[in-house]
Amino acid sequence: MEYKLLNTINRSEDVADLNMEQLPQLCDEVRHFLIDNVSKTGGHLSANLGTVEAITAMHYNFVTPLNQFVFDVGHQCYTHKIYTGRRDDFTGLRKYKGLSGFPSPNESIHDAFISGHGSTSISVAIGLATAKKLKGEPGKVIAMVGDGAFTGGMIYEGLNNVDVRLDNLIVILNDNKMSISKNVGQMSKYLSRLRTNEEYIKTKKNVEGILDKMPYIGKPISNTISYSKTALRRTLYKSTFFEDMGFLYHKVDDGNDIYQMCNAMKYAKQAEGPVFIHMITVKGKGFTPAEENPGAFHGVGSFNADTVTDPDVAPSDSFSTVFGRELSDKANTNRKLCALTAAMKYGTGLQYFYKEHRRRFFDVGMAEEHAVTFASAMAKNGMMPVVCLYSTFMQRAMDQYIHDTCLLNLNVMFAIDRSGLVPGDGETHQGIHDLSIFSNYDHVPIVCPSNYSELRFWQNYLVDNVNGPKVIRYPRGGQDSYIADYECTGNYYDLIGETKENIIVCYGRQFVEALKAQKTLAEQGIDTAILKLNVVNPLLPEMVEMLLEYKNIYSFEEHVKNGSVSAKLGLALLDNGFANNYKYKCVDNYTVYHANVGELQKICKIDAESIVNKIKENYEN
Repeated sequence: MEYKLLNTINRSEDVADLNMEQLPQLCDEVRHFLIDNVSKTGGHLSANLGTVEAITAMHYNFVTPLNQFVFDVGHQCYTHKIYTGRRDDFTGLRKYKGLSGFPSPNESIHDAFISGHGSTSISVAIGLATAKKLKGEPGKVIAMVGDGAFTGGMIYEGLNNVDVRLDNLIVILNDNKMSISKNVGQMSKYLSRLRTNEEYIKTKKNVEGILDKMPYIGKPISNTISYSKTALRRTLYKSTFFEDMGFLYHKVDDGNDIYQMCNAMKYAKQAEGPVFIHMITVKGKGFTPAEENPGAFHGVGSFNADTVTDPDVAPSDSFSTVFGRELSDKANTNRKLCALTAAMKYGTGLQYFYKEHRRRFFDVGMAEEHAVTFASAMAKNGMMPVVCLYSTFMQRAMDQYIHDTCLLNLNVMFAIDRSGLVPGDGETHQGIHDLSIFSNYDHVPIVCPSNYSELRFWQNYLVDNVNGPKVIRYPRGGQDSYIADYECTGNYYDLIGETKENIIVCYGRQFVEALKAQKTLAEQGIDTAILKLNVVNPLLPEMVEMLLEYKNIYSFEEHVKNGSVSAKLGLALLDNGFANNYKYKCVDNYTVYHANVGELQKICKIDAESIVNKIKENYEN
């Protein structure tokens, strides 16, 4: 397709300079551009196709960065990036040194705030708008919030803090009736039945304006009408939730109609107070396969846009799917097993459990804190809950892990998906922080399998043998063919090699890099053993004592240094009088950008080549 209009858009002002009649063509070109580019690079497609008109209307009425846009979750920001000088960068979307798939203030001044996690937008928008007010700065703050974000509690903390004097605040609810997984809970049901007549809002404003000008009798009549209006709306619509929160509520029946969206923006410009725009959109709009199956096209790899019907969103076999199948099988005989997740049924492989054991499956929406406390209470009353979360999202529930699970030593298993370095999604989705909290309790076993056979063994071992909190961590994607046949020993640790000169300490996926480095070093005449930790917490005293015999110990880890296994091992060695050489390499930079796993390991200097070079340094110096 020829992008006649789109190729003229290099900044937000260029959208605002168009004629209204040109906007439908621009939206059509953007939609084709998104399909063409995401089909080649992979990325988030459905959500972005559904928000083209809304974001176009936002830029047409409110140029950035004078006005600030906030996205929740940020994966729906692609059209915004196109309009703010990054159109030509989409060939490198989510690639090393390429365009981020989420808003990133480090990437552009047009990205007001980072937003890789959900339910943060209203808090962010209130903060930005309040700061603008206090400083006397012009411009609005517009937050586009996906309906799935309304399953997270932080949204309501933000709503509770809305100031009716914030006339520079606009919240847009993108209601497409589906978040990443199908929306769940009472808020979803409320949104599905909420209906408001736009004429009602216009009439209300006009009547109130007239009455305010009428001396003596205007105010009493206005109050009477206000009470009657509230009663009527409660009768008709069962709730005036958003108005009760201090917003002027405006509904757009077709959020994929550019004219309706521009009218809504015009209304928001003139409103005296914070505005809540509730728009109904179609997720995957304009691309039939995505409209018919929006969940499958939420986040995709590359695909053929002309022939695709169901993209490969994940390998047929992965740590996630293997875990999910095994858990479902286990639940056939263990009637206490329950599975919980936070809007990630397919991402965590729990679709199998859901199909076979629906009454014991719970998707709580984007509410990780609730998931952990909910599971802890279930365990208190005798069930065996398994909480399946991505590592990056588990960060939001660490207080609940400490306060609600560990202090009572409750029988909850945490299955931590996407642990370690994570490709594509970049800085907001790295699983490199969770061990620093999980391992603060020595009585909590933390298992890190390296392949599928170890995953199956250890998840069953934890369920059958550990009565209390326990953690199993595994990476995104599938097992490496290099160790697919490595036999699961069931030991807390495995020792590979007999030399006492050098030893590499590792766990999980890092075992692959250690084996490759061991082989390369052997070819160069340097003998090296490997200590493969299967259980990284607690560190067994006899294992630490065994390490005291080695001359050079090297540890390599996909985790930040502070709170890492390597750091804890170093302290244990020191406490036991180790006086030889101990070196460890972790993820030094807490901000790890998007790239594939191999590139990330190389950047962090924990790949096989870096391991070899680190050990050889000791011989060359």
